Amino acid sequence: MSRRWIQNPNRCADEYLDGIENFIEFARIHNPGATRIRCPYFPEKRTFLRQRVEARLASLLMESKEYSEALSVLSGLIKEVRRLVDKLLLVDIDLMRIDLFPLAFIARKRFDFSEQWFLFFPYLIKYKEKETRVVLSVKMVSQQQTKDSGSKKLGIVAPQDKSSKEMKSSKKMKFASSSAETESQTTISDDLKTGRGMSTMPRVVKRKLQKVRPIVEYNKMGKGIGQAHIEMQSYIGVLARSRVPLVDKKWSQIPKDVKEQIWEAVDMAFVVGQGGKKSVLASAAKKWKDFKSTLTRHYILPYTNDKEKLSHPPETYKFIEKAQWDAFVASRLSQDFESVHSQHAQIREKLEYNHRLSRKGYAGLEDELEETMPGVEIDRSTLWKRARQDKHGNIPDPKVAEKAKLIDDLQKQVSEGKVRVDGSKDVLTMALGPEHPGRLRGVGAGISPRQYFNLPKPQRVSFDDRLKESLRVLLQEETKKMEAKAREDALRMEARTKQLVEAEREHFLSHLSQYIPNFDPNILKQRISQSPKNPMSSDKASCSGGDVRSLHIEDDTAKDEEKKEEKREEEKEEEKREEEKEEEKEKEDEEKHDDKVIEVGDYSNMEAPSSLKSLCRYVETTFLPEDKILEFTIDKEVFGSDRDTFLLPEDITQFAGMEEIGATVVAVYMRHLHDVLKQAKMCSMVGFIDPATVSANSGTVAERSRLVAARLQKTDGEQIFMMPYNPGRHWILLIVRAKKETVYFLDPLPGHRVVDEEAKNIVNSAIKIYNSHIGRAGRKAVIWKTLSGTPKQPSSVECGYYVMRFMREIIMDPSLGFENKYAKGNQEASYPQEAIDKVRNEWAETVFQFIK
Repeated sequence: MSRRWIQNPNRCADEYLDGIENFIEFARIHNPGATRIRCPYFPEKRTFLRQRVEARLASLLMESKEYSEALSVLSGLIKEVRRLVDKLLLVDIDLMRIDLFPLAFIARKRFDFSEQWFLFFPYLIKYKEKETRVVLSVKMVSQQQTKDSGSKKLGIVAPQDKSSKEMKSSKKMKFASSSAETESQTTISDDLKTGRGMSTMPRVVKRKLQKVRPIVEYNKMGKGIGQAHIEMQSYIGVLARSRVPLVDKKWSQIPKDVKEQIWEAVDMAFVVGQGGKKSVLASAAKKWKDFKSTLTRHYILPYTNDKEKLSHPPETYKFIEKAQWDAFVASRLSQDFESVHSQHAQIREKLEYNHRLSRKGYAGLEDELEETMPGVEIDRSTLWKRARQDKHGNIPDPKVAEKAKLIDDLQKQVSEGKVRVDGSKDVLTMALGPEHPGRLRGVGAGISPRQYFNLPKPQRVSFDDRLKESLRVLLQEETKKMEAKAREDALRMEARTKQLVEAEREHFLSHLSQYIPNFDPNILKQRISQSPKNPMSSDKASCSGGDVRSLHIEDDTAKDEEKKEEKREEEKEEEKREEEKEEEKEKEDEEKHDDKVIEVGDYSNMEAPSSLKSLCRYVETTFLPEDKILEFTIDKEVFGSDRDTFLLPEDITQFAGMEEIGATVVAVYMRHLHDVLKQAKMCSMVGFIDPATVSANSGTVAERSRLVAARLQKTDGEQIFMMPYNPGRHWILLIVRAKKETVYFLDPLPGHRVVDEEAKNIVNSAIKIYNSHIGRAGRKAVIWKTLSGTPKQPSSVECGYYVMRFMREIIMDPSLGFENKYAKGNQEASYPQEAIDKVRNEWAETVFQFIK
């Protein structure tokens, strides 16, 4: 390491530390026998930087994987501990002059230690006037030495490395600078070696304090996968060992409050999902049982003749109470347990084909293979074979190798069409023989043959039947409610009309009696009642007696009344004819609506792609006669969770006729776009949000915000999400870029368009939840950009088709330059019909895939 490099004033602490690591690694490889290393030079004026580096070097000794080799100690960095030590040790360490340095203020914030160790740092760091060298003197002191020293105890788990097994008990290694003034030595004895120690999962505890909860992912069979699931299982093991009492009982006999504590602790640390409590407690039960088995095999049965070693709990598990330990040992040394143990050992010996998966399991293996073998169908025979290979791809066991060769031959015959696979009679069953009831090989625990082979058909059929019936009942109830409301409104209007007629008649007669002497209101009562629809028709009336003027009025009134009566009769007949016409028209409309798809139409002249015409014919000939609907599941990789989709015949015919479309139609096309992204390897760049879960009338704003936030949390930050949104009879497109807290608004309607306030609230709240999840403060307000340069729809029904076309054009550009493409001023004319038909054709082909 040159002095010029390290004296560069632009170097930061991380660069210094990386340089030191590379230097030490180079020395260790090319001169493995070296016991002295000249430490790097630090400029005297950069004291703060020097202290940071020295503190980090000290942390290497605290968190090393192997205490026996000073060189490998310095090369093994732990990033988390580096940051923590940076925060806690940024002081002038040379002034501390601490002989005994327990480091409890660091350890207690991160670890729950079970081993008793101390680190001595006498005169931790010394300086020269012009040159600085790090001098570390480290001694490992056992628990007994700690008691003699009367110092405070501190547990530090020291993982064991393979290289420590090769060391002799008397071996000593020295690590010192070339300075004649100071030297440091590390002396280690085999008597102080411990095992790996007990796992405490400090990462999970730290995240809980920070209120960060990773999301546990599951595969299509409901088995957990991913890093979050692995950490959750380890944490469940820690809880099962430390919180459940060590008793010779079954898991069902453990108190419920203990189980509830385990579930609450896991739920605070991870987002398990709905229905996860049962699987978490089942995992805790198995790990508690395995823990008791480990204690029995490693700490009890080997020492049946050594009562002294059985008198105390193991050093690794000091949290076990002595009373519980004594009772547990007694139960394991009884004759009843001995017979049970012998019986289960004989059963275990009968297992011929042992896997090599360790804790990864079949679910983890399948997840790995899906990443390394995209697009390849992975059946359980492939999983069974891969689970028994070593890291080099070889199968050491000759019996297993023979079966693996048979599986390869059968898979080849199936691909060539020589052998047919049908249901449970698959390749693995042919190779290993029929399955025993209740379990299935090659898929992992908890999956039955019925669930793996037969679950989709019976469950989906019964679910669909229930769904159809519930939809029919709901439709009938809503129809009855609407009819009742219409009748109620009609009666109310009729009563109101009568009230108005009566009030107007009384008012008219009161005025008429003022101008006509001896006027009898009963004369007009009958005629007025005959015409309630026209209260003003009685503006003229006749009288029973009076002068000529009154007779003249009576004659004129009588003539007018006769004419008006005839006119009323004609109006009534006309109204009756119009009502009959309307009824006939309604019947025709209903028949047209019912027969719109039922009648076999001539699609040769329809302005639609050929695939869409074929789809309509298929619907008419297959779906409608049998009263079927098309049901399928959109995988969770499209919208973040599995989506059961039901496509009605009306959806297909309306799509073919360029009518208004719903969220299901849009979601089907987004499923096609996801396949396009998958082929282009752009899934990490673009994601989708289910329009049915966020559009209007899909729940409260808070509920929809949480759904959008949950979808955003499954991104690495750089991914954009397309979110079609329908505020009510109109489709728009929102593009959410969570990392930059920016949302783009695309509207196919012409004119100056404004973002719907409800959509704005949903996305703004979702981004705030996302920022809280990743621990970011975020902006004061989310940036909304309107991209007004989009093609505009020619009429009022094409908005859904235009939104689908927008999404297609965006993903077809690998650079995702939609912001410039649709910027203001780049406004284009309406899409030609060919461009829309391209979308419709792709939609129809996608639907055909689900039909087949």
